Amino acid sequence: MKKRVLFLSALSFVCALILAPHVSGAETSSGSQIQIDIKNAKAKKSLVAFAPLQFIGNPATAKNYQSVGSELFRVIFNDLSVSSYFQFISQNAFLEDTTKTGIRPFPTDANGFKFDTWKQIGTDFLVRGNFTISGDDISLEIYVYNVTKTDLVLGKKYKGPTKALRRIAHTFSNDFMEALTGSKGMYLSRLVVASDRGGGKFKEIYVMDWDGENVEKITNHRSVTLSPTWSPDGNKVAYTAFVQRAKTKTRNADMFIYELSTGKRWLASYRQGINSGAAFSPDGKSLFLTISQGGTPDIYKMGIDGDLIGKITNGPRGAMNVEPSISADGKKIAFSSDRSGQPMIYIMNIDGTGAKRITFAGKYNATPAWSPDGKRLAFSGWADDHFDIFTMNADGTGMVRITSSRKPNGKWAQNEDPVYSVDGRHLVYTSNRTGVNQIYISNLDGSEERRITSDSHSYFKPKWSKNIE
Repeated sequence: MKKRVLFLSALSFVCALILAPHVSGAETSSGSQIQIDIKNAKAKKSLVAFAPLQFIGNPATAKNYQSVGSELFRVIFNDLSVSSYFQFISQNAFLEDTTKTGIRPFPTDANGFKFDTWKQIGTDFLVRGNFTISGDDISLEIYVYNVTKTDLVLGKKYKGPTKALRRIAHTFSNDFMEALTGSKGMYLSRLVVASDRGGGKFKEIYVMDWDGENVEKITNHRSVTLSPTWSPDGNKVAYTAFVQRAKTKTRNADMFIYELSTGKRWLASYRQGINSGAAFSPDGKSLFLTISQGGTPDIYKMGIDGDLIGKITNGPRGAMNVEPSISADGKKIAFSSDRSGQPMIYIMNIDGTGAKRITFAGKYNATPAWSPDGKRLAFSGWADDHFDIFTMNADGTGMVRITSSRKPNGKWAQNEDPVYSVDGRHLVYTSNRTGVNQIYISNLDGSEERRITSDSHSYFKPKWSKNIE
């Protein structure tokens, strides 16, 4: 097997949305009571009836109301579907004409729906909502009911510009998940990724919503840019670009930081050789990255201004130490190293002490990523002449194979670069099963896998942001 390049790892980035919708006060009757036991949710999915959103304004002054309502519904439906906790009841099975009943129950609303109608078709949760459009603004009023208990679970009003329609929908989906499970979803999070979608031989850095929408290019080096990563506050992205040196006319793997809120970009590390694979510290004040300085790649700690704070690894025996991943509590670093002869996953203390090998299977294990709770790691492992995604406990036990896929020609696909979602419920990774590297999402056991990107481009080393509040 041709030895894979280990040192080009990920860096984080979060996009700050300028137009955030205002969310008015919630009306809840049991918002603090968890409605779904997520440990049993996979065994028995909750039946959800999601009625089309009603437009209650004047069609003459809001000619785009149908497309707005359809998009709100589509985004919310997709968000909740990917959670894998719910099964949606077909609208053809509804016993009630939702266009002729209110979004509040009878007798609260004289024209309201009746819980018994929804109980007859086995509904666990009913979602009813309406919206209005005024100029460039949209208002969404939406309710979630526990049909069995005839109880209001969540009731909120959301308002914002129509251009923030998707954000409004994602915000409701997050609130929906929190009301039913006790913790928010990941629907306001974004991905940062390297891609050749600009055409030609170049790779640039792009950000997009978690579902592949709202793609935005944030670099234009007209070179090869790789390994993006988010800062904890979601306002910065660190990445590596092979840029040409003015004096020597040669290209070097230099590290840049881009600040989204200001558009400011600066060269953080330009030491001769490799400057790549960064991970921000939890406080966002420093980076852990791989620097070779013309010699063997090792992991260093560096301030975001580029000043070196210290060397974290030192070999041994000229070994490469790359791809640092920092645990959420800032106490541990997972990394890849070939110090045993083959690239394997190791864990060490944040200061570089106590390094311990935790993978022993396969020929090549790389790109470790921590779960948000610090209990598990995901990584890509080489076995049977291809890479697949695996997860394991932080001590190396309890390994689970997540992917196993083939290309149309029957050859094994390469599945690489996993990362956990902010809520810890999903994994995202790349796969070339279609012939080009596309982004996929799955549950933590590999089930209910979905394709996020659907184009002819290739994507590399995605990183998942925290929710944008």
